This record gives sequence, C-alpha cells and structure tokens, in this order.
Amino acid sequence: MKKIWFKRKTYGWGWYPVTWQGWVVTSFFAFFIAWNVARIDTRSHSASDTLLNIVPQTLVAIAVLILICYKKGEPPRWQWGDKKK
Repeated sequence: MKKIWFKRKTYGWGWYPVTWQGWVVTSFFAFFIAWNVARIDTRSHSASDTLLNIVPQTLVAIAVLILICYKKGEPPRWQWGDKKK
C-alpha cells in the first residue's frame, strides 16, 4: 500500500494535504502563484497584459498540482459526507 500525501475531501471533490510532503507541495504551489503574479505584474504595461500572462501560467500550475494530487493521493470522487455514519 502506498503512502498517500493527499486525502480525499469529505464534502465535494478534491484533496487536502495529510503528510509533510503534501504540505510542501501545497506551500510551493501557493508561493509560486504569489511570486508569479508579482513578477508578471511588475513587468506588465496594462491590466489586460497582466491577465494574458498570468492566466495560462496559473492554469498550467493548477494542472501540475492536480496531477501530483492524483498520483500521490486517494482516488478522487464526489462525496457528500461520511458514509460510515
């Protein structure tokens, strides 16, 4: 049995970190998004220029995070509460 980094949410669809490796990945993702927004915003000339650069890079970062969660977490599924109760 593999050690999971991310556990499936009790309500809805998605994961949350449960090990230090999961927290490192999540923290790096948040740091990268904040750093990328600051980096792009200082070099952009307009709001539309900023958005045109931030959106694609953010979507790629989200896709990478989802891929890591999918590989290192419980299988995703939609759920609404704990079925054991």
